[in-house]
Amino acid sequence: MGEKVKLEEISAADFFYRNRSLAGFDNPVRATYTIIRELVENSLDAVELAGRSPKVLIVMREEREGGEESLPWYRIRVADNGIGMDPEEIPLAFGRVFVSSKYRLIQSRGTFGLGGTMALLYGQITTNMPFKITSAREGEPAYELTMMIDIRKNEPIILDRKIKGVSRRSFTIVESTFEGNYPRAKRKIIDYLQQTAIVVPYISIAFMDPEGHLYIFPRSTEKIPPRPKEALFHPKGVDLELLQRLLSSTRTRSLESFLMTHFQRVGKKTASEVLKIAGLPPDKRPSDLKDEDIRRLYEALRSYKEFLPPDPSVLSPLGEELFESGIKKELQPEFVKAIQRPPSVYEAHPFIVEVAIAYGGLIKPTGDIQLYRYANKIPLLYDASSDVSYQVIKKIDWSIYGIKNPEDEPIAFFIHIVSTKVPFKTVGKEFIANVPEVAREIELGLRGCARELRIYLGRKRRKEMLLKRYELFRMYYELISWTLEEIIGERPPIENLIEKIKGSAGDEDERE
Repeated sequence: MGEKVKLEEISAADFFYRNRSLAGFDNPVRATYTIIRELVENSLDAVELAGRSPKVLIVMREEREGGEESLPWYRIRVADNGIGMDPEEIPLAFGRVFVSSKYRLIQSRGTFGLGGTMALLYGQITTNMPFKITSAREGEPAYELTMMIDIRKNEPIILDRKIKGVSRRSFTIVESTFEGNYPRAKRKIIDYLQQTAIVVPYISIAFMDPEGHLYIFPRSTEKIPPRPKEALFHPKGVDLELLQRLLSSTRTRSLESFLMTHFQRVGKKTASEVLKIAGLPPDKRPSDLKDEDIRRLYEALRSYKEFLPPDPSVLSPLGEELFESGIKKELQPEFVKAIQRPPSVYEAHPFIVEVAIAYGGLIKPTGDIQLYRYANKIPLLYDASSDVSYQVIKKIDWSIYGIKNPEDEPIAFFIHIVSTKVPFKTVGKEFIANVPEVAREIELGLRGCARELRIYLGRKRRKEMLLKRYELFRMYYELISWTLEEIIGERPPIENLIEKIKGSAGDEDERE
């Protein structure tokens, strides 16, 4: 007789404890980078909501030296001047996996509700040290909570709770100790912060690293993009489970009102046509629907062809001006062009692609494509070759735009995608899937920027050719002048003639 199989149920925290690589904590090097990234992104969301001059400060120091067979411990402290938190929110927000303010249909950096908590959980499982959260809202007392996470129960454990004086400002400070490898993660971390400074040029970021180096990324503009808005579900993106949930929780008293209230861009006429297809009366109460009625309503939503596209006004793109401002601040290129594509849709989710190309300045040839990828204003640093942006760049014939080979030229590409649902391929949010609608918008944006680059390079090369011609003429005129001086004993005045040739070259370049 075979052995009896033992079934076991584990919590969400326990699952990610056992499978931490799914969230980007594969090894100490990547974990060091991921911890900074996740805590910084939490702060960025908070400071953008505050709507004032945003600041994020990161301080990281070595807590315990590593040995031959052990890694060092680091203490990280991330502070922001964001909206702050109520004391009741802190244990749930930081002490439980899959608790988040981001489970709404809204553009946000977070997606799965586990990044920040996983960063703290990783510290706990590698050092057995608690983490500390200090936060306040303006004009209210500040609260300091020292906590750990009960991994088996996915519950916060509050070890200490202190009430401090009334704060004049809103803020949040997160402190955690973890085992890591900063020297090997350093390059990725600095790249991440620099790329963040490009895509959020309105936020000041400062980083004091364990080696005592201070990195400052000052904001280059006071202009802040409009905040994203929460969106209703689009009827084309609804599955049967979601429809049942909406029906069971609605306060509306008729199916017509239900469709108009819970779905975006559905008016009285559209609701009436959908219900006619479903064979359901508009005044029927949602609570009275039987399983077969729900199925018919779902099939009607799927088959109806006249729904308006999702509303793109809920999105908050960076904008061409801010995108170019961030690139200029960090890379000082001789040329930069950003294009914001019109809103588009994939799987009933609105999205906007913003593309930029920069040339020269601090950008140097590296032998590889220099691609800066962003999703909802966060940099994506790993797995670039798997990303849809990389694949689009590789398939374009750049020679028609005056670029022989992007790998060998001082050129950089920037792709930013904003959406209520970015099509990430993994939980680690490192690369974007090759969705045809997204790929098309990226290609059109790149080609638009490339046309502007071709014009710029044409003028630049024309000017270089004219200057070479000027230098050649100057050399010949001086030689002729010297020869005539030998023959007639007097050097003819050629300076005015040379300046005239130089001026003509400049005029021709201006006409170009």
